[in-house]
Amino acid sequence: MGERLNAASALLGRALLSLIFIISGFHKLAAYGATAAYMDKFGVPGLLLPLVIGVEIGGGALILAGFHTRAVAFVMAGFTFLAGALFHLAAGDPGNMIHFWKNVAIAGGFLCLSAAGGGAWSADSLIHHRRRAAGAAG
Repeated sequence: MGERLNAASALLGRALLSLIFIISGFHKLAAYGATAAYMDKFGVPGLLLPLVIGVEIGGGALILAGFHTRAVAFVMAGFTFLAGALFHLAAGDPGNMIHFWKNVAIAGGFLCLSAAGGGAWSADSLIHHRRRAAGAAG
């Protein structure tokens, strides 16, 4: 693939991975009480909801921007897999199992992003190039 196509693919991939988390985080914020009760129903303390919202909105925004992409994507992979296991792993329920496997697939996408980095059109790349230019000028 050409450099521009690689950069565009990485940007689009980051956007597609991040949007579900950003949107979900804002939905959780809007339905805070109901979401906390839902978490409690599954044995996950509703007191953790601010952390969950922070991971979804903050992690999603960092992935979208491509800032600290490798580390954030690794954390998001673990978060996504854990959420799938806690809320969707129900062997007798085909609908929930589809959601579980979607979470597994999203976690796999984050692991690929963790391995590959944010791409040329990312904050990571911009910071790297500015540091190189500053080092060359100094």
